[in-house]
This record gives sequence, C-alpha cells and structure tokens, in this order.
Amino acid sequence: MVDWVQIALGFLGGFGLFLFGMEYMGEGLQKVAGNKMKNLLGVLTSNRFLGVLVGAGITALIQSSSATTVMVVGFVNAGLMSLRQAVGVIMGANIGTTITAWIVALGEWTKYLKPAVIAPVFIVVGVVMISFGKSKNIKNIGQIAFGFGTLFLGLESMSNAADPLRELPQIKDAFVTLGQNLIFGVLVGVIVTAIIQSSSASVGILQALATAGLVPWNSAIYIIMGQNIGTCITAILSSIGASTNAKRAGVIHFLFNFIGSVAFTIIAFLVFTFALPRLGTRNIGLTEISIVHTVFNILNTIVLFPFGNVLVNLAELIVRDGNESNPSLLQHLDDRILETPSFALENAAKEVMRMGRLAQTNVQTAIDGLFDRDSKKINLVFEQEKTINALQQGINDYLIKLTHTNLSESENYMVTSLFHTVGDIERVGDHAENIAELADEMIKQSLKFSNVAQKEIKEISGKANQCFELALKGYAEQNEQVAREAIPCENYVDKLEERYRTKHMKRLAEELCDPRAGIVFLDMLSNVERISDHALNIAQSVLNKNKYMINDDGR
Repeated sequence: MVDWVQIALGFLGGFGLFLFGMEYMGEGLQKVAGNKMKNLLGVLTSNRFLGVLVGAGITALIQSSSATTVMVVGFVNAGLMSLRQAVGVIMGANIGTTITAWIVALGEWTKYLKPAVIAPVFIVVGVVMISFGKSKNIKNIGQIAFGFGTLFLGLESMSNAADPLRELPQIKDAFVTLGQNLIFGVLVGVIVTAIIQSSSASVGILQALATAGLVPWNSAIYIIMGQNIGTCITAILSSIGASTNAKRAGVIHFLFNFIGSVAFTIIAFLVFTFALPRLGTRNIGLTEISIVHTVFNILNTIVLFPFGNVLVNLAELIVRDGNESNPSLLQHLDDRILETPSFALENAAKEVMRMGRLAQTNVQTAIDGLFDRDSKKINLVFEQEKTINALQQGINDYLIKLTHTNLSESENYMVTSLFHTVGDIERVGDHAENIAELADEMIKQSLKFSNVAQKEIKEISGKANQCFELALKGYAEQNEQVAREAIPCENYVDKLEERYRTKHMKRLAEELCDPRAGIVFLDMLSNVERISDHALNIAQSVLNKNKYMINDDGR
C-alpha cells in the first residue's frame, strides 16, 4: 500500500530544500562576483554575440535565467540597455541556465558525487565557513558551499520520495501518455514552470523523477520544451507596468523560447514517430536530460541569432508605442535592477541629476517670469514644482530599498550622499516656487523694480545659477575640481547679496523705490542666495567623499 501523504510530503520537502539551496547558492555566487556582474554588462555594445556570452555568464552565476531576464527587463526599463542589446543577453541566459541541470547530473557520473555523499560534506563546510570565517568573501564562499549541499540534499529527498512510484503502473502510464501526446507533455512543462517560476527548478523535478526510472525520452523532451515556454511568464509578469521597451523585452524572451520550443517539439515528434520510435519509450537519465536541455538552448540560439532584429521588430509590432512623456515618472529607476546594487546606485545618481536639472530649469523659468511679467511661465513653475516633489518622494523610496541591498562602505556613503543631495535639490525647487510667487505678487499689484534693482537681480541670479550648474556637474561626474569651483562662486553670491541688500536699504531710506517692491526685492535676494547655499552643500558632498570611502575587499 502506497502512503501518498508520506510521498507528497517527502517530495515537497525535498523540493523546498532544492529550491532554497539553488537560491542560496545563487546569492552567494552573486556576492562573490560583486562588481564583476556590472563589468560583464558594461561589455555590452551593439555586438549581440558579446551579449550572448554575458547573458550566459550572468545566468551561470545567479543560477536562474528568469532572474537574468527580469534584470534585463529592468535594465531596458531604466534605459541601461537597448532592445537590440537585450536580445543577445536573453539568448545567452537560456544557455547559462543549463548549468543547474549539469550540477544535478554529477551524481550519475561517479558514486563519490552522488547527492547522499556530497550533500553532507558541502553543508558542513559551508556552516564552518559561515560561522568562523573572518572576511565577507570567506562567508560568501561558505554560503555557496552550503547552498550547493542543500541543493543536493533536496534532490536526494525528492528522489527517495519518488522511488516507490516506480512500482505503480498508473504513474508509468501517465508518463507514457505524456510521451504519446506532445501537447499534454508541453502543457505539463509550461504549467509546472509557470507556477514555480523557475525552469532550473522545474528541470530539477524532472531529473528527480528520472532518477526513479519514471520518465521516458519522449515525455522528457516535450516537458522540457514546455518548461522553456513556461519560464517566460516571470519576465512577462515583471514587465507589467514597465515602459514600452521593457514590455517588448519580455515579449522577445517569449518569442525566442516559443519559436524554438515549437520547432524542436515538432522535430522530436517526427523522430520518435518515424525514425527512432524505440528511443522515445526508453527511460531517460539525469545526464541525458542535461544534454537535451543544453543542446536545445545552444541550437536555438545558433538558429535564431541571425534573426535578432526580426525578433525586435516583431516585439515592436506586438507592443505598440505608449505615452511615456510624464516627467514625474522615474526614468532611470527600477526595482528589478536592485538585484545588482552597483547598477541601481549608478542609476539613482542619474535620476537625482535629472531632478537637479528640472530644479535648475524651474529657477530660470521663475526669474524669466519675473522680468517678462509672464503668468504662463509662473504657472509652469508651480506645475514643475509638483514634478520635483514627486521625484523626491520616488527617489527617496528607492534609496531606502537600496540601503537593504548588499552595498560596500563606499556605496553606502554614496546612498547617504544622494539622500542629502535630493533634499538640497528639493529646497532649490522650493526657492524657485518662492520666486514665482513673488513674481505673481508683483504682477497682481502692478509693482515694478527700478532699473538698478533689475540689473542687480539679474547679476546675482545668474551667479547663483552658475554655482548650481558647477555643483550639479561636479556631482554628476564626481569631479572634485569642478565641484571646488562652486566654493568661490558661492562666496561671491554671498558678497553680492550683502552688498545689494545694503544698497537697497539706502534706496529705501532715500525713497528712490516703492517700499512694496522693495520688500519683494529683499525676498528675492534671500531666495537666490539660499539657492547658492544648497549648491555649495552638493559640491561639498563630492569634496568630502574621500573622508568616508574606504577600500573594502568584500561586499
């Protein structure tokens, strides 16, 4: 009598360990890789072949083609990668994901590599390194070892749980049916992989069943083809709510896997039906599953590689251009690229600089509205200020998420610096809004500055704008020389503010100007001077960075 509850619990428990081990090992590999992932993706140019190599390399590191493709969607959404670059990475990711199947197949080559033998060894080694390792790198390597051992422990548990099923004719008949009906076989692969959102884990389940002698060749191939289609669901779900190009990246992943899987399934059906019918009914082994999985993905890449631009064109036909002109939307930030913190930090800095340029433009628009007595420009300042506030909130939320990732000491300092810079830029936006309100008040009350006052406002505002420009440029380039130029510029604005305030008080005393306009003039001086103060804060964060950044080996 078969104890189905015990089998189910044993198999699910083993699968949980397998999945945990795969994820934990992938995290450890990613930590050890550190900036190497950034360097790999930095290799990308318009050369699609390099993209294939990079995609394969990254997926081999993090043990998940779904995770790589989700990152690609994030990179495309954040403007780090074009669609044509994404095609190569997606193709390579499918090749890189086969590494997990080969790891699982190790136990079939020699008794010393069987899960029951190596799982305890790697788990013990991992625990010792994590517990007693002095450096981050040692602990990260221990994480890899522990994850590797847990993966094999899960595989052993799944295989042992499935072993009693080999005696049940119903189970064998079920796999025979899947082998005889390619649609059912493909659907099983699609559904299982879509549910667990990992083709590597899905192939691991298939290998565990194959260990128990339950899976014939034809069933295995149809299921593997379905698994390659089902893994696309992760990228498609990830692209929901993303930019048009990010959606297209998800579609490219689906088209690439779907076209290849359909073609390979048809070929396999013809082979099993007419050429090698006995092979189709013979049980498949772990290594043979790895070979099929690898050969399919390599051949699919070779065949479809020349048609990369066709896939892009098809994706553009399926996903039409959308309206993405809202400036308050975060253009460089995407939660998916938090998986690679160095990229996420770099793009956060880009978004902060975009916010800074908007604030700078708003200041100039407010000054122009004042002198042109243009209500449209003044209202535009108020609208732009809403955008700046929205960007501040979005960037700060993203930076908070970034602090929870694996950052080095220097990167932690940069995140803190970005928080302060965002605050300074937001305050500059507030001063632009204040200037617009003063301009609006002058228009409504029909107030005018004297020619001398106008000249003074133009000079000090121009100098403050120059100071802000130097600060932004220095920060964007992390250029200390440029940032240092903001210091004398800010000092000069302070002197101008003091001089013009004194001169204006003298004009008021001599009744050479309207007192109501005089109050506005003094408020203008104060707001412009404060803009240069915030510019100085931004410049100082560049100059001070070397005091806090340290050289650290680990991440």
